[in-house]
Amino acid sequence: MVRIPGGTFRMGSDRHYPEEAPVHRVTVDPFWIDRTPVTNRQFRDFVRATGHVTVAEITPDPKDYPAALPHMLFAGSLVFSPSDYPVDLRHFSQWWAFRPRVNWRRPYGPGSSIKELDDHPVVHVAYADALAYAHWAGKDLPTEAEWEFAARGGLDQAEFAWGDEFTPGGRQMANTWQGAFPFQNTREDGYERTSPVDAYPPNAYGLYDMIGNVWEWTSDIYAPKHPADAPKACCIPENPRGAREVESYAPCEPGIKIPRRVLKGGSHLCAPNYCRRYRPAARHPQPVDTSTSHVGFRCIIRERRAP
Repeated sequence: MVRIPGGTFRMGSDRHYPEEAPVHRVTVDPFWIDRTPVTNRQFRDFVRATGHVTVAEITPDPKDYPAALPHMLFAGSLVFSPSDYPVDLRHFSQWWAFRPRVNWRRPYGPGSSIKELDDHPVVHVAYADALAYAHWAGKDLPTEAEWEFAARGGLDQAEFAWGDEFTPGGRQMANTWQGAFPFQNTREDGYERTSPVDAYPPNAYGLYDMIGNVWEWTSDIYAPKHPADAPKACCIPENPRGAREVESYAPCEPGIKIPRRVLKGGSHLCAPNYCRRYRPAARHPQPVDTSTSHVGFRCIIRERRAP
């Protein structure tokens, strides 16, 4: 783990997606954070030690999904599949599919495995799985503010975790999508899907993969925008903990009350023509019951305040 000194910074962005605004000052206390996302090797050790069964391996309870037809309720997870041609980017069903028997051990379905992927980030983990691992390890999941402060590496309001240029000197700094999403991946960074967690340079705090590779769970309940900036320095929020659960429900699914948590960091599917969220300020809502082939996590340990 790496110790992050804490401090006050300007969180969010007014230049990109509306959910990142407004920029506002936030203070976080010092904490320790994992140098990399949790890997398949680490998660396997956890499962062997505890017998943990992930959400993707459990058939959903019909009571939680009153509108779902019985044949739609099966154990599985969301998997990305590239299209063969340009598609309407408003409809993510063109590249996402919920598939049975997909989980962290079989990230692309029956016949796939994590053999030779020990150093890649674990995926197909829902929020409860990430939290269970964190508690087993004597850690916790970061808040959105803690995660963003660490990702910035001391570069307050820089566009990226390494500065303001996406590919300085033509160098790929993170595992993102090159080409036209979702059908053309030129793989200029050398990877089609996930990559080893230390494949790209760390930020100034020595943290790897804070941008790209996989989205990462935070503990914060999602709200569609940030709170306004404090009018006075004495009013700056300290260690904020997100919104109320009711604010996070998906408005397009009024019958389903599944909380959504904040994801940070973007993934290998973020592309210039779609989802330019490979930035510290970027954020995305994720239902707590949903796992995918591009979401993982890392853990923190908070330093106790002196009495």
